[in-house]
Amino acid sequence: MKRAAILLTALIFASGCGSDDDVATAGDPFELLPLHSEPDLAQGGRIVDSLSREVLLRGVNVNSFVEYWSGREFPTTFPLADSDPDLMASIGWNNVRLLLSWSRVEPAPGDYDENYLDEIEATVKKLAERGIYTIIDLHQDAWSATLPARENEDCPEGTVPALGWDGAPAWATFDQDLPRCTVAGIRETSGAVRQAWISFWQNATGPGGIGIRSRFAAMLGHIAERFASEPAIAGYDIINEPNAFDSADLQGMVELYAESIAEIRAAEERANGFSHLILFEPSAIWSAVGQGPPPSFIHGPNVVYAPHIYTGGINTGPITAQAFQIARDEAALFGGAPILSGEWGADPRRASDPEDPYFLDHQRLQDEFRVSATLWTWRESCGDPHKIADFRAGRVARVWGEFEVDCTTNDIVGQRSDLIGQLRRPLVRAAPGQIQQLVHNPATGVFEVQATEAEIGATAVIFYPIIDYGRPIASSVGLAPIQWREGPAGATYAVAKTSAATWSIRLSPQD
Repeated sequence: MKRAAILLTALIFASGCGSDDDVATAGDPFELLPLHSEPDLAQGGRIVDSLSREVLLRGVNVNSFVEYWSGREFPTTFPLADSDPDLMASIGWNNVRLLLSWSRVEPAPGDYDENYLDEIEATVKKLAERGIYTIIDLHQDAWSATLPARENEDCPEGTVPALGWDGAPAWATFDQDLPRCTVAGIRETSGAVRQAWISFWQNATGPGGIGIRSRFAAMLGHIAERFASEPAIAGYDIINEPNAFDSADLQGMVELYAESIAEIRAAEERANGFSHLILFEPSAIWSAVGQGPPPSFIHGPNVVYAPHIYTGGINTGPITAQAFQIARDEAALFGGAPILSGEWGADPRRASDPEDPYFLDHQRLQDEFRVSATLWTWRESCGDPHKIADFRAGRVARVWGEFEVDCTTNDIVGQRSDLIGQLRRPLVRAAPGQIQQLVHNPATGVFEVQATEAEIGATAVIFYPIIDYGRPIASSVGLAPIQWREGPAGATYAVAKTSAATWSIRLSPQD
């Protein structure tokens, strides 16, 4: 970091790009502004801030507040460390997908845990201080932490006892006492899990005579009312990886989406807030079997299509442009909504293999298709249910994330420098107008951006990791002299005002 500071100082005073006064008058270039979506059937939708600048949200998932089932002696999550937002900002990230559990938000019907939401709000503010937006994700895996196999569960031949996971509270879990056994350990094949989802999609009547699906939507409204005027909240991901596998499920899913959007918008209006982004996902099996998008539903403006583009990440294969094109084609069915891949990633060891470009290729395609994305995941505990199957099978568990963890002790033993090195790359934080081309060469450090339809005098903000590439040479068209600014956590940004509606910039190391 000291080397970066020296280079930055030299660059500011020796580059001949002018003083910081030219951009300082435009306000804080790192301020988090309200976001909205701009649909585009022809070129794919965009996420845009209140100054009409295109924003690419890139970052990571944080599971510190999830209520997971515990299957061994280790904690299921690690807390978000005080130093974590700084490290995220130094990578260049501007977004966190923050996982919440319905079971913790609403532990009893209609009774919201404000202390839990206070923790979430404090985390949102902590991230915002480092220039990082938050997406609130109502997370679930296999419905709930309440459905592990019972003690001495009698599972039929060909099935195994189910693990517990995370999501819904016990009071909203209607599983009709079905077996808690899975085929080949696939969590969604548990009879109890399947029935709990069917009950949810059918809006089964729960406590107080209110449907459990309606309770969920109202819970989202409660959260949205608290954050109605908060620009650091980019938006809300209605529900993670919904288990909607047949036509009846899909119909229930889109009814949930329509009802949840209505609750969120009504809450924002009641609180005199503004309309935030709302993310909606396809079925949980989208990336595995290409099930397709949700059916059409009433959604209004400011929606984002949020499939999880894991293609190749689970089976060690390559990521393909086809996966991104499918997502774009499906987003076109919703008016050309922008895309945010709420999860993506692979075994972190792939970043240490010079023959495996998975992480680099995925990010290259994110740029090519102008897709926002959040990596799975930041820091994973060996007590996470995702790791229990490894322990039970006698395999050495290895967590995902940016930190190496010794799964014999659950001690964090260091950062994964190879992975972080591939994730730390140039990023357009705010681009006036519409980005037409975005190209980064990780081998040379060259980064090029072209945009059109910009307002004159708008400010472009671009992260560039001089800690990796050294002092860049900047050339531009349609921009006033480029200023180099120290942003959140000391990260380096090129900041410049547009002097023409069409502009471009090229940043490249001197050597």
